[in-house]
Amino acid sequence: MPDTKRAHWEAVYQQRPLDAVSWYQSYPTRSIALIRASGIDTQEAIIDVGGGASFLVDALLQDGFRDLTVLDISSTVLERVRERLGPLATHVSLIQADVTTFAPSRRFALWHDRAVFHFLTAPEDRARYLRVLDSALTPNGHLILAAFGPDGPERCSGLPVTRYGVASLSDTLGSGWSLQESSLEEHRTPTGVAQQFIYALFRRRATEVPRPR
Repeated sequence: MPDTKRAHWEAVYQQRPLDAVSWYQSYPTRSIALIRASGIDTQEAIIDVGGGASFLVDALLQDGFRDLTVLDISSTVLERVRERLGPLATHVSLIQADVTTFAPSRRFALWHDRAVFHFLTAPEDRARYLRVLDSALTPNGHLILAAFGPDGPERCSGLPVTRYGVASLSDTLGSGWSLQESSLEEHRTPTGVAQQFIYALFRRRATEVPRPR
């Protein structure tokens, strides 16, 4: 299955330019606002999960962040990011991996995910994702999740998705997380289609709550 998933996303990025994928944003306005709202310092570590096509890392570099990691299942898109960043790529770790099997070697102060989590429609995949998140984030660390909202599409890039409201997103994460803020946003794809997203900023509770295995 991981090889099948990787092949799917490699094909997506090989066949389309970055500004033609449905989740394209010229500037990640809401994500940057939530990162600033988290109050983390520019010296702290941020990981952008599934961030290959995003310009978030470019915006964070402009804001002075210098400990950045981008994880994506597609090596094709990561190479494009490396080329786009040029000399600034020295401040960014680019990791090709499936997030559900990722084995982090360090911890991060903030985990950002726009448009990956909603593709995990199987409970076992969500459980694996959450275990990786638990191991990767510091106590009191921050999590930004952006996924299709209650009125969002039911499929994306040929794949089924799971839609979320703030209550279902909080319930899925469990009691180890405190919701800081959330909002619904209408995203316009490059072809003009409206997609509803939910954006939520969570903070990890200081006392880590063990997740059922």
